[in-house]
Amino acid sequence: MASKLSGKVAVVTGASKGLGAEIARQLAGEGATVIVNYSTSRSGADKVVADISSKGGKAIAIQADVSKASDVKQLFAQTKKAFGRLDVLVNNAGIYNFAALELITPEHFHKHFDLNVLGLILATQEAVKQFGPEGGSIVNLSSVVSTASLPGMGVYAASKAAVDSLTRTFAAELGPRKIRVNAVNPGAVATEGNAEASDPNGAFAKSYVAGAKLGRIGQPDDIAPAVVYFASDDSKWVTGETLFVTGGFR
Repeated sequence: MASKLSGKVAVVTGASKGLGAEIARQLAGEGATVIVNYSTSRSGADKVVADISSKGGKAIAIQADVSKASDVKQLFAQTKKAFGRLDVLVNNAGIYNFAALELITPEHFHKHFDLNVLGLILATQEAVKQFGPEGGSIVNLSSVVSTASLPGMGVYAASKAAVDSLTRTFAAELGPRKIRVNAVNPGAVATEGNAEASDPNGAFAKSYVAGAKLGRIGQPDDIAPAVVYFASDDSKWVTGETLFVTGGFR
């Protein structure tokens, strides 16, 4: 049986660890050639590439800070030079630091919006230039907090609400070009960068589990299949949607 993404080329931003790394692995597992983007962790990106190669897949690592327009242009220029095409963009790169209202600073705000929102816009602009006449798929990583009401997450939640809004708007703009745009909104996921969710005895994890209908914290392999779905023709008539993958926490 043919793999879902055979012959496709996919860029995954922020793919050197955690959820991005698992998304890259699963896209490659379905036959895609994957660009493993990283900002600072070359060793992490190289490990993901090695994991994919060891299973017969194809991947390369490319450095770029997607909050910087010049870096984003280079990321997609190198992708085009290496593979000559682009079919899938996964906007996964992001940051989250929580701060109560009185602790929010301009730096805190700009750190989140420059990467989580502007970075997504910049990457989408460059990807759209490279999609062929058959179109493509853009998958944005949002979050359950985009619609939840959780204290201390004001700026992060606002940035993810912006991701949801951009998903709908860009789907409307790009639909005539056969480019689909959807979002996956994970709940709490245990990764290297999420200490709160990764500590099962911590207050955050206990609170989340209590509110999740399936009674556990998520893992990267709970989320990545939803990205594969949106990247593939399984979702060929789906665009502008947000899929909450949260274990029932809403």
